[in-house]
Amino acid sequence: MVKEAGQTKLHIDLHRHLRENNEDPRLIRLICEIAEASKYIINSIRTGDLGLAGTSNLYGEEQLALDVLSDRILVKRLTYSGVVAKIASEESREVTTIHENGDEYYSVAYDPLDGSSLVDVNLAVGTIVSIFKGSNLLQPGRKQAAALYILYGPRTTLVYSTGKGVHEFSMNQLMEYTLVRENIRMGDKAAIYSPGGQRNLYTQGVESFAAYLEENGVKLRYSGGFVPDFNQVLLKGKGIFFYPHLKNAPQGKLRLLFELNPMAFLMEQAGGAASTGRGPILDIVPQKVEDRAPVFIGCREDVAKAEKFIAAGD
Repeated sequence: MVKEAGQTKLHIDLHRHLRENNEDPRLIRLICEIAEASKYIINSIRTGDLGLAGTSNLYGEEQLALDVLSDRILVKRLTYSGVVAKIASEESREVTTIHENGDEYYSVAYDPLDGSSLVDVNLAVGTIVSIFKGSNLLQPGRKQAAALYILYGPRTTLVYSTGKGVHEFSMNQLMEYTLVRENIRMGDKAAIYSPGGQRNLYTQGVESFAAYLEENGVKLRYSGGFVPDFNQVLLKGKGIFFYPHLKNAPQGKLRLLFELNPMAFLMEQAGGAASTGRGPILDIVPQKVEDRAPVFIGCREDVAKAEKFIAAGD
């Protein structure tokens, strides 16, 4: 196998890569079914209804038709896989149980189409997936068996980790995912930052951290989509994304199970860090499926600096 990021052997597809890394056949089946589902989600993005679905998700937010359709696609593929015990979707009010005694199966939490409100202005969006062994989804993110996201942009790419590094695949003309980069690694300090939330609602510590980044020449790069912004930070290897606790939202905006756990797992596997501003994301024990948390995720030195500013200022 290739040892350095940026180098690759040609024509290694996703299934072969997982197999050569000696993954559990059930986990291989699961990840490949998610990859298969993404082909149908791409088609929905290109041709589907961009309006409201007339329903709301478990957070009471109005759903777009694309959210609902993407969710249905994933539920169908995950159920069909035969290896899933439970399914939790950001778009569903209920956790779906497929196997009651699921110790030998996997459970999945996902955001089927993160950033879906950006589709109508043709910006990049993505799917985020967290995978646990067994039937318990309310575990610390550090216990994830795998995490991945799929970015639907100018190219469709899939980035995954099973705890053995972080690897990027690109969809080719035959709609197959082939290896692009293996063992992606983060640098120590950021050159770009992606800040979410209204700045006038930042606490003193977060505002001081943002000012510190600007004073040190770190450039702002923010699209409003978590997947494309995270992808830029990860693949550039020199960045930080944060959506902090706000004066009117102390728990932040992003969801622990559906967004933060999988991205934190990927970031730590790449040598970066992911924190709430007060401790590691992956150490949080979720109390409910809908839990939220603040996030500072990217280069280790900058995440540590954010924690220091917050400890001093908040």
